[in-house]
Amino acid sequence: MELIVQLEHLGLQLVLTAQMIAVILTTAHILLGNRDVASTVGWTGLVWLAPLIGLLIYWTFGVNRIQRKAHRLRPQASAQSESARIASEDRAHHLLEQRYPDWVPLGHLGDALTQSVLESGNRVCALINGDQAYPQMLRAIDGAQHSLALATYIFDIDAAGRQFVAALERAQSRGVQVRVLIDAVGQRYSRPRAPRLLGRLGVPVAVFLESLLPIRSQYLNLRNHRKILVVDGRVGFTGGLNIRGGCLLANCPRRPVRDLHFQLEGPVVRGLMNAFEVDWHFTTGERLSGDTWFPRLVPVADSLARCLPDGPDEDFDVIRRMMLGALAQARERVCIISPYFLPDQVLLTALNVTALRGVEVRILLPGRNNLRFVEWAAQGQAEQILAGGCRVFLSPPPFDHTKLMLVDDLWSFFGSSNWDPRSLRLNFELNVEVYDRPLACQLQQLFDTKLQAATEMSARQMRARPVPIKLRDGAARLLSPYL
Repeated sequence: MELIVQLEHLGLQLVLTAQMIAVILTTAHILLGNRDVASTVGWTGLVWLAPLIGLLIYWTFGVNRIQRKAHRLRPQASAQSESARIASEDRAHHLLEQRYPDWVPLGHLGDALTQSVLESGNRVCALINGDQAYPQMLRAIDGAQHSLALATYIFDIDAAGRQFVAALERAQSRGVQVRVLIDAVGQRYSRPRAPRLLGRLGVPVAVFLESLLPIRSQYLNLRNHRKILVVDGRVGFTGGLNIRGGCLLANCPRRPVRDLHFQLEGPVVRGLMNAFEVDWHFTTGERLSGDTWFPRLVPVADSLARCLPDGPDEDFDVIRRMMLGALAQARERVCIISPYFLPDQVLLTALNVTALRGVEVRILLPGRNNLRFVEWAAQGQAEQILAGGCRVFLSPPPFDHTKLMLVDDLWSFFGSSNWDPRSLRLNFELNVEVYDRPLACQLQQLFDTKLQAATEMSARQMRARPVPIKLRDGAARLLSPYL
């Protein structure tokens, strides 16, 4: 009996020792890999105060970096293409100095944050909702002659999705090189799952960070949220649109979603293709190179534009810092549309400082969010945003998934990224910055039209909320880093 007790005691000591070693090693991992102090303190406290649960949660949800050496995976440039790149960069900055000299510092910020150049000679067209975007995208797919790259977060197999499936199958059957990349989490929104259907049809498809059992995935909390379509390396589409029937408002869907997408032509399309190539190679090991995927691109119009990939790898924090730079650049007005608006304290302070400088800051959010916790958390932040002089407006249904930032009727910033911690810290995103006054004015008109139907939020209204509602919103705000 005494021997059994001794063995049990020894076993307990071994378990406790192993647990302590795991806690120490995990703490070291947190300290070495986490840049955010609040997040570091939170994860460290959880691991030490509740070791078993804390270790499980951290290694499931807290590993938020992929060391994939993204810059090494990008197609290697020849000496000739490198000289062409430098010439393109010089030409773009010369045009920026000529047209908009006050904006040169923001152009230099983009240079410092990215490994892509500000490209001149682009055409950028706004496409409203799936009603305008999907026909253009399908027409481009049907016109593809050499290559077709498609990345999306959600690919529903509904009335809209089946049109894309059919178009992709037609392209594959006529000899076009087709590659489709769908996020592992995003695919779970759909039944049947698009990768399985496309695979059965012979369309080359891959799933980003796929795991047979999600709980086993080291990167369960990471997403590829990018929306990219590149046809023949020359025509690109990007923005906020997923592929799902709810975005076709003319069909009166059960859950309608308003959104904004963009068609790009010119040298900036190479940035879209570069981002797709890195993700595809990381997922499948296949390199996409040569003129089939990267043809020589010539100027087609006057827009200055640049792609900004962002994600939990070497491109970390690019979009957030670009937002901060644009707020510092603003002199007259800033207009923001976002479905999920949970800026961290640094962004929130920058917004308030911008407004206190006399810049008009207007933020348009959905009046009724499709994610209630996000809506509550946003309400928990509203008083602080309003107190700093920003104006917040709530748009009526249907839910608006548009992601757009405009500064001084000149600079436009759009893509897949939201103003929330998930987009800015955990997701792989891609945005595009454009210096183009006519485009910015067109988008400003779109913003103003949306604003006419919206209701302005007031600080007094927020203060008048019942205490239980304030407690609910405050608690939801505490979860904002994980929403």
